[in-house]
Amino acid sequence: MIDSRSEFLTVRGLRHHVRQWGTPGAPKLFALHGWMDVSASFQFVAQTLAQRWHVLAPDWRGFGLTDWPVAEGRAGSYWFPDYLADLDALLDVYAEPGEAVNLIGHSMGGNVACLYAGVRPARVRRLVNLEGFGLPPSAPTAAIRQLSRWLDDVQTMPTLRPYASLDDVAARLCKTNPRLTPERAAWLSQRWARQAPDGMWHLLADAAHKIANPYPYRLDEAMAVWGNVSAPVLNVEATDSDVLRHFAGTQGREAFRERFEAFPNLTEAFVEDAGHMLHHDQPEAVARLIEDFCRA
Repeated sequence: MIDSRSEFLTVRGLRHHVRQWGTPGAPKLFALHGWMDVSASFQFVAQTLAQRWHVLAPDWRGFGLTDWPVAEGRAGSYWFPDYLADLDALLDVYAEPGEAVNLIGHSMGGNVACLYAGVRPARVRRLVNLEGFGLPPSAPTAAIRQLSRWLDDVQTMPTLRPYASLDDVAARLCKTNPRLTPERAAWLSQRWARQAPDGMWHLLADAAHKIANPYPYRLDEAMAVWGNVSAPVLNVEATDSDVLRHFAGTQGREAFRERFEAFPNLTEAFVEDAGHMLHHDQPEAVARLIEDFCRA
């Protein structure tokens, strides 16, 4: 495999890790990973794209090899606008002044990319959204339950389960995604976890990400931002996405997907024989969709 190169830089007071594939000077693709994931997740797509593109994938704050914003004596806090601000600052470093960039986002990273493209429309040339569709709409009364849950969560330090071996980490990855091949799971496990002095393997993620957001998801606000996106958008969906099926719930997938009509310039594509982690399940097909769309 064509492995990535690592670079570390301080952005907004945190030491950030950015993986890179391909040749600097080639057209850029910025790849944004999802929740409880790491930038190495794009390896199988990036190794194909690296022949023509310079792929840059940061670890979000609190994930991978990027620092955690830990407050003294308590868990750090993760606010969604901070992801947008981190991306804004990273683009200041890696993009030329006035350069509009190609953004690829998976899941949470897709949500960040979609919001960013609406808030900073001039900075985005093309947007590829891999299964980043937001959450179901919330009634105003949901704020009561959401704030109550948040108050409960911040009273105790959350934890993540450690694993006895890398094989156990790989098995956990395969449990989440049954389509993941053993070879890819073994490769990912080495970049998804790190061995501690106690001999156990700990996920490269801050457990504070498990703390509930104090605010309900506001779909109308998200769609208003999406409506301000000027870049062409490619929305890529897996035909067997358990996450989409879960979020769509009783309203059904087609009704749930109507939210994407908010994007002024939308193209849709579907990847067969793939679940939510479609960039692991069908990386060649996903890479081909990205290349064809961003090369246009």
